Amino acid sequence: MNDHRRRVAVTLHPRRPAALEAAAEFVEGLSRHGITCLIAEDAIDLLSGRVPAAAIEPLPVDEAPGCELAVVFGGDGNILRAAEWALPREIPVLGVNLGHVGFLAELDSSQVGSLIERVVAADYHVEERMTIDTVVRDGTGGPIRWSSFAINECSVEKLARERMLEVLVRIDGRPLSRWATDGVLVATPTGSTAYAFSAHGPVIWPELSALLLVPLSAHALFARPLVLSDTTVVSIEVLPATSPGVLWCDGRRSFDVAEGSVIEARAGQHRLRLARTSEQPFVTRLVRKFGLPVDGWRGGAERDAAHAR
Repeated sequence: MNDHRRRVAVTLHPRRPAALEAAAEFVEGLSRHGITCLIAEDAIDLLSGRVPAAAIEPLPVDEAPGCELAVVFGGDGNILRAAEWALPREIPVLGVNLGHVGFLAELDSSQVGSLIERVVAADYHVEERMTIDTVVRDGTGGPIRWSSFAINECSVEKLARERMLEVLVRIDGRPLSRWATDGVLVATPTGSTAYAFSAHGPVIWPELSALLLVPLSAHALFARPLVLSDTTVVSIEVLPATSPGVLWCDGRRSFDVAEGSVIEARAGQHRLRLARTSEQPFVTRLVRKFGLPVDGWRGGAERDAAHAR
């Protein structure tokens, strides 16, 4: 007999009371409509205690047949964590923001009631974002020692504060530049508003498919951020007689790299699927996130003067 129950994965920060409260309301609401919620191990007991009558099952660590959506209660960091589970399963992720305005989160926690209605009716659309696949090799063309993916960026960074990292960057196998640097980022358009933005990289609209290469405080005449084709393979070789480094993916997964290591980054096999309940343009998110003065400087000064009176 086939199991035709609808299932939605729910993840949250278990130590944030606001996340627990909002998730409990959401789980209870879906349960009333016959939808089962899959809950991660670190939160299932907390939610079961809050809503004992709700239809709750453990979040599977392998396959998740019939799971139509993953709802995340938290900020962009929590969404990145949930994406580690959802990305290879191609399950859409919907973020509920619990504080700061994020670029990945879709709704605020005050909108849980509306979210329940949307999920029950499957009234949302899915947009896709590119990712990065990265591998670490023992030398150019050598065996793979480690591999992972990134939604925002992969970054090769120095470990020793007092020494620079010496790297040679190649684009599609051809040398681009040798840098003594604090590190090198390869970011997606989604990640262009994260670490790469702090490193003075450009903001890239998320619907574009491109790679962003950003050196970090490089000692070189040419050390500008570059926007590359989504077919490009970026290779970063850690040169001999240099200090060791570390490769980070989204600031969550890391691997130490020594001299001779070669890090390769390219467009990922899987695409992040983000569930959206509205057609909010990216420029609107950008203005809200950074508090951009869309009234203009003159308008802002006049408004401040009026408030002072």
